[in-house]
Amino acid sequence: QVQLVEFGGGLVQAGTSLRLSCAASGGTFSRLLMGWFRQAPGLERQFVAAISWIGGRTYYADSVKGRFTISRDNAKNTVSLLMNSLKPEDTAVYYCAAAQRLGDYRDPSTYNYWGQGTQVTVSS
Repeated sequence: QVQLVEFGGGLVQAGTSLRLSCAASGGTFSRLLMGWFRQAPGLERQFVAAISWIGGRTYYADSVKGRFTISRDNAKNTVSLLMNSLKPEDTAVYYCAAAQRLGDYRDPSTYNYWGQGTQVTVSS
């Protein structure tokens, strides 16, 4: 069983940066596909970014490409999401997720484990 805990959400102004972190425990972190999703009120959970456990390949949603950077530290069992040039439309609850199986990294159903979420609010 893998436990995930997110850190780093908050209220920021548009154009600024924020870093989210996710600490994993209870599993073989280095063999997990790690992802970040977000969910705004009334909307479905949306893929943001993912990083593979082989080679650290990264994937991004078009809406965040060039602004967000996902990274992982297998020695510390953490994955981070650096969010630059934040926009009001980035406002959402952000979730860290882990997958032990192969699948579409953009699909929430690929992921076995989820954190509790952290709120990010970007004011204009």
